[in-house]
Amino acid sequence: MIGHNYGRKGHVRPALVFVMRVLFFILTASTALAANLPPDHAKRMERGLKLFDNEVSAILKQNCLKCHGGEKVKSDFDMATREDLLRGGSHGSVVVPFDAKGSLLMALIRHEKEPMMPDSSPKLPEAVISKIAAWIDDGAPYSAPLVAGKKPKKNSSVVTDEDRQWWAFQPLKKVPAKSIDELLLKNAKGMRFAPAAEKAVLVRRLYLDLTGLPPPAETDKADLSDLIDGLLASPAYGERWARHWLDVARYAESTGFEQDYDRPFAFHYRDFVIKALNSDMPYDQFVKWQLAGDEYEPQNALALAATGFLGAGVFPSQITANEVESSRYDAMDDMLGTTASAMLGLTLSCARCHDHKFDPLPTRDYYAMLSTFTTTTRMNVDVHPDGKVTSAVTTMNAKKNTPEVKGATRMMICAEGYDPIVMHTQGGPFFDKTYVLKRGNPLMKDGEAMQGFLQVLSKPGDTKRWQWQPPVGAKSTGKRRSLSNWITDVDGGAGALLARVIVNRLWQHHFGTGLVPTPNDFGKTGTPCTQPELLDWLAAKLIENGWKLKPMHKLILSSRAWQQSSARDAKKEAADPANGLFMRFVPYRLEGEAIRDSMLAVSGVLDPTMHGPGTRDENSKRRSIYFNIKRSQLIGSMVAFDQPEPLVSQGARPTTTVAPQALILMNSPQARQWAEGLAKRVSGAGDAAKQIAMTYRLCFHREPKAAELATGLDFLKSGASLADYCQVVMSLNEFVYVN
Repeated sequence: MIGHNYGRKGHVRPALVFVMRVLFFILTASTALAANLPPDHAKRMERGLKLFDNEVSAILKQNCLKCHGGEKVKSDFDMATREDLLRGGSHGSVVVPFDAKGSLLMALIRHEKEPMMPDSSPKLPEAVISKIAAWIDDGAPYSAPLVAGKKPKKNSSVVTDEDRQWWAFQPLKKVPAKSIDELLLKNAKGMRFAPAAEKAVLVRRLYLDLTGLPPPAETDKADLSDLIDGLLASPAYGERWARHWLDVARYAESTGFEQDYDRPFAFHYRDFVIKALNSDMPYDQFVKWQLAGDEYEPQNALALAATGFLGAGVFPSQITANEVESSRYDAMDDMLGTTASAMLGLTLSCARCHDHKFDPLPTRDYYAMLSTFTTTTRMNVDVHPDGKVTSAVTTMNAKKNTPEVKGATRMMICAEGYDPIVMHTQGGPFFDKTYVLKRGNPLMKDGEAMQGFLQVLSKPGDTKRWQWQPPVGAKSTGKRRSLSNWITDVDGGAGALLARVIVNRLWQHHFGTGLVPTPNDFGKTGTPCTQPELLDWLAAKLIENGWKLKPMHKLILSSRAWQQSSARDAKKEAADPANGLFMRFVPYRLEGEAIRDSMLAVSGVLDPTMHGPGTRDENSKRRSIYFNIKRSQLIGSMVAFDQPEPLVSQGARPTTTVAPQALILMNSPQARQWAEGLAKRVSGAGDAAKQIAMTYRLCFHREPKAAELATGLDFLKSGASLADYCQVVMSLNEFVYVN
């Protein structure tokens, strides 16, 4: 019919043009938007175009275009074209097509939110507001730009479907596989696993892997599966794996910078991590509590302690009035940057001054996320036995702090609504708004930033599902809980990436390297995933298991891949020099904490006391996780063995070989004490040969070879003491490596 009547002027042709305009707006809508179009969108767009031409266009030109479409565009929000309108501005998305209620613009012109619009003008008549609402509900179409000849500006703040094609930003793929081994062998290029390690080797590997302590001297007859269960149930498991997370959380117990004041109540966060891991707290809850424990369970001391994650970073304790605002933005950047690195493997802080150069992380998204922490500050509180929480006003200087209230537990948290820790400053206001900053400069504000989430990890139009409104009278804004909802949402938020990042960390600490070798960077500047199908399969398993980590440990430790020997194969190494195919187990050195803890354990003097304040005394016999970490006075023996400075999140420690390591093992008074303790422990075993054999069983979980026994006997016959011999054994590579 259209073809038959095409040339009849004034009849079908105008209708055809109108239909073509409607189709044009539908087809030029983003793919993400098109996926959410209502069934009757064509009819509604047609109606919306008529409304735009007849009334709305004039309304917008008269009331909005002066600030949002002329030479100057306020708040980075341009209404001149539909593309610019839908792009939004520094406040985030302003108009959601087909959803007037969900559009920020309606709240602004109804004077329900600030800044009320039109700016410095009376509120628009209700009839006019209704017209705008109806137009938005009909898709907010334009028939032409509001400014003649205006073209949509190119804006890298818009994340496209092409940006979302990067593997880390994709939904989890369904991988049809039954085991880790199946997926590894599938990509092994014809190679096979190395032979299985001997039982004694696996037992030692298990103990060091899960507890950071060597196994008992007597051979463990337990089935490996039962042994894994027993070690996962051991309190030592939480202490071992908490230390891994504390690196990621840049945990320390002082402020850093020149004064480096102590944070005497920060240790509760460390204890939270240990307790959470030992109780097998679901990882999504572990994340939620660290971001917003006070908003989930404000009467729960453990939930409050979890928020210490946000406040663990450095912060200057002496600032001038001119530095107050910039320091505040630095503190929020630390919270946001650490959250992104630790939980999502993203370098989001790179978008503070400009759009990320490599990943689809625009500055607009950065400030939308940053606004989550606008009123979040460090504070000391007293948690009373009845669950009541009160402010404990303390200074940065521990010597001036008042004693704890009787019966209450004082802890440092990072929350809202309580009195913040008092700093040395020349004064300045507490800030209740976060602004978009040009080039990251607090003096160059470009409109208030409203909370939002990363576009590349979000389904458009889904923000309401994550927003949490606190109850009347609550001390907090609910923004951090909203963030935690988004970050753990597998279907529409960042949950898939969250799962990928944590299972990669588990794999990393079991194999010495991750499936993604750069655990804090899953973006384009990181090292690509060597086994993407396996990573997605593991992430899906984690979610299926209710985000429980202990079943994931057992799944990995029960695999043939993990139970391989470290036997070298020249052909394999030539084909896969980095062992990215995981066709053998590569030995890796223990961290300084595990080396020290192992020496304490074999010497028989390890103090198993858990939790509570730490110490900087290297003569302490408690596990190394209980060292007090003061940023300006790090423990020398730990630093020598590559404990990182806790300034930013550290996903993987380097492994260096430097002279001070050997000197510490040979010359430090602590190493000598532990050698004497080991000598005392084995001295009752019998003759020298039996003493040597017991030393080997304690240190290496095996019997000495004939040559090793002969060397040991010769050493003792030369006049060396048994303590000398024990110190030599504890200095061997085999003692400090997981084989």
